[in-house]
Amino acid sequence: MSLTHANEQVIIGEPEVVEDVENSAAWLALKDAATRIQGLQVKDGSIPIEADHAEARELVDTIVAAIRALAPLFPHDADYLAALPVDFERWADGGFAEPDFLDSLVAFQPQLHRVDGIRHLVVFPMYTQNGSSNRHVEALIVEVIWPEFIAQLETEYTNKLFVSLRLVDFTPGYDTNSAVLFPETVAMREIPSFTWGAIFQDREAARYRRVTRAAAEITKLDLPADAAAMLDDQQLTEKTFVMWDIIHDRTHMRGDLPFDPFMIKQRMPYFLYSLEELRCDLTAFRECVSIEKRLSEVPELIEGSAEQEMLQHAKLVQYAVIFDRIFRFSITGSRVRNYDGVGGQLLFAWLHQRGVLHWTDTSLAFEWDLVPAAVVELADAIDHLYWQSIDRPKTAHWLAAYDLVRGTLTPNPASAWARGLPLETLAGAPKGYTDAVMDDEFPLSMFFEALDKKMKPVIESTAGIRGTDA
Repeated sequence: MSLTHANEQVIIGEPEVVEDVENSAAWLALKDAATRIQGLQVKDGSIPIEADHAEARELVDTIVAAIRALAPLFPHDADYLAALPVDFERWADGGFAEPDFLDSLVAFQPQLHRVDGIRHLVVFPMYTQNGSSNRHVEALIVEVIWPEFIAQLETEYTNKLFVSLRLVDFTPGYDTNSAVLFPETVAMREIPSFTWGAIFQDREAARYRRVTRAAAEITKLDLPADAAAMLDDQQLTEKTFVMWDIIHDRTHMRGDLPFDPFMIKQRMPYFLYSLEELRCDLTAFRECVSIEKRLSEVPELIEGSAEQEMLQHAKLVQYAVIFDRIFRFSITGSRVRNYDGVGGQLLFAWLHQRGVLHWTDTSLAFEWDLVPAAVVELADAIDHLYWQSIDRPKTAHWLAAYDLVRGTLTPNPASAWARGLPLETLAGAPKGYTDAVMDDEFPLSMFFEALDKKMKPVIESTAGIRGTDA
């Protein structure tokens, strides 16, 4: 494909008009070249076979030319799009060793441009979480989701690193379950201070709508009218997920946290990650209950304002947390240390055992007036565990966390943890504790086993989904 012609196509008109960039010749050439060069790369992103270098050089030339052709359409990313070709050319000139894109990564600062509808061109050698573990060249066009009520919410729930995005087009690494764009996935020579993290709310919303619609039909759940409305409105659901995630994301660094930060890579029993992710979700739930209560008391003062939309979405976040956790998290992925799965199972069982969720006559029902208090009670229990943990040794905290989970979920009958770890393990290094945890320490209940069989095709169909597919 001629990049001379591509350049002529994409710079016609005002540079800020980028709505159709995904159909431009330059983008299509870039996407094709990035996809083809992936086939030459090995897992770490390098291209070790010298016979492939000539082809790789041609592909890099195409990528660089396309980036330079498209750059005028993204003036807010000028520094990044100027640094990116330099990183690509240095990689090629260095014989396609393990790539290093630190300079262009540092120049990319999407958190400075949280404007609804603004777009970014993103090209990096990177792996994709819940997608490909190969650090290969990926290219995306993304669009910011930042409605007025979220901008106002962020002044109260400050999260300067949070970027909310919509997928426009992408290479195969994102034709997967991955719904995040994190700087730490990029190939680089050293680790800088990360200044942003992005979530694709359109993918999360589309996935939620498809899965929840199917699960509600299977379980004969009579959805409240406002919860049902989400299933027919992609934009409404996207905004709901932005509100959920902006509070969730900031919670990882707030609260009475154990000395060991949970989100740093370290080896520990996977149910600890279950509780941390659930804690952040339930904090979002709790805060949305508070927002709903506060704003619903002054309807005449917020009518027609951004706060009126905030009130609407505060209620919708509560439905989203419950249904996404129960219907999707619980049965998505393998049963090998599935910490999101355990979190969803725990929420379901907690609500069932407190009589606010009912599975009777093969139908699911909620007592919605009682649900918020029951969910907040679980959030309080996890918060109390964290508060206590500050005064406990690490392994004692692990044991207490296990007791919290097994107080609601039934462990695997073969579990050494459930029987009681032997003295030599208790007296030994933390590694012995983690080694004793079964891959499926808390198996699916009979309810979820049955639901999983019926929902599996639906969940599998959401890989690579985007907002226009739901």
